[in-house]
Amino acid sequence: MGRYVVRRLLQMIPVFIGATLLIFLMVNVMGDPIAGLCGERQCDPATAAQLEKEFGLDKPVWQQYLTYMGNVFTGDFGTAFNGQEVTELMSTAFPVTIRLTIVAILFEIVIGITLGVITGLRRGHPVDTSVLMFTLVVISVPTFVTGLLLQLLLGVEWGWIKPSVSTEATFGELIVPGLVLASVSLAYVTRLTRTSIAENKRSDYVRTAVAKGLPRRRVITRHLLRNSLIPVVTFIGTDIGALMGGAIVTERIFNIHGVGYQLYQGILRQNTQTVVGFVTVLVLVFLVANLIVDLLYAVLDPRIRYA
Repeated sequence: MGRYVVRRLLQMIPVFIGATLLIFLMVNVMGDPIAGLCGERQCDPATAAQLEKEFGLDKPVWQQYLTYMGNVFTGDFGTAFNGQEVTELMSTAFPVTIRLTIVAILFEIVIGITLGVITGLRRGHPVDTSVLMFTLVVISVPTFVTGLLLQLLLGVEWGWIKPSVSTEATFGELIVPGLVLASVSLAYVTRLTRTSIAENKRSDYVRTAVAKGLPRRRVITRHLLRNSLIPVVTFIGTDIGALMGGAIVTERIFNIHGVGYQLYQGILRQNTQTVVGFVTVLVLVFLVANLIVDLLYAVLDPRIRYA
């Protein structure tokens, strides 16, 4: 196991460098950040030259990237064009989005897997058909429609929740935004669990366990569910980074100042330092989440061994 982890960590290095380089190049060619900084009025040449020198934009792109990567390994993600440190923006944005992601993942695990197990064990029954139709509707409706609809009904019409979230963004306030963020992924988890349960239910090891006279609950939890969760864990593991990076719409709807909000503001204002810094951390989240998922395979399936 230890050798496998070391090998995976070494493999993550070129992936991280390649991903950050691609992001850096894409962000730096999306527009002129100095023009965006000056607003509608065009900067005079002297001011533009001074700003380019101050932020290192007068150097070649490859040199800017090397300087940026060198600073990243020291914990310096640069300075936004408004003079605020990117790490300071991260310290306020990431805790909010992490709480929102935790709420969304809990919805996926609790509701998605539960519905998937129920429908997988009762394939073809009315409850199975109802859940499949419901998940299809959830997948078909865009997130911004679901978010606005819940905000209108629960917040404005019925007054059950606040229409927007406070700056603290407590777990209680993030329940509805977390449900909106997890809605599409929750539907996929349900359908994926259902399919996996239905397929493994006909396996030889399940029939053998039933023939031995093991209790139904033990057969389901210890044998059927454990092996059926491997594709579900894969999806949820990769979905962690997607939820954190894809929370732009949800955070905008509920006025949550998290990672999505900061990325939106950075793209809108062409603030390259902010966008590259936040996306760099999200790349690390993706890589770590995938490593954890691979290690969980051995926990779920004893037949899997890493050398």
